Amino acid sequence: MDYLVNLSLVKPVPELDARMERAGVTIRRALAPEFELVTGWVREKFGSGWASEMAVSFARQPPACFLATRTQKLIGFACHESIARGFFGPTGVDEAARGEGIGHALLLASLLDLKVMGYGYAIIGDVGPSAFYERTVGATPIPNSKPGVYAGLLNSAD
Repeated sequence: MDYLVNLSLVKPVPELDARMERAGVTIRRALAPEFELVTGWVREKFGSGWASEMAVSFARQPPACFLATRTQKLIGFACHESIARGFFGPTGVDEAARGEGIGHALLLASLLDLKVMGYGYAIIGDVGPSAFYERTVGATPIPNSKPGVYAGLLNSAD
């Protein structure tokens, strides 16, 4: 199911920014020279479908993806406008770095970018952890949104 986020309610969270700083985590927009490294990492950790969406977000100008790094190592990512206009995702955090608020910080970076782009609402497509999105940004389910933009998606036969 898809979820809707009212971007007028999404604000920066200074406490989360301070938490990222204390943890040595930097959240920033991806840079074009990082394309191969980032898409390879996403492919390895999360699969080729998400790597393909990451590639699309890199093609936007400026890139529509944010990275979480620690000691100049990639530990998470968030994309928007990769599957459709106004959509958030995919997003992922390395298993070893989960539970530190990194996913929340990446989500806010992308949603605030969509807000700056002029969107009033964002759609989170095919939500997995719905409680996380409901709690962090007040996301609500969109009725009749299944199967959504991923309907008819080709799958490999492996």
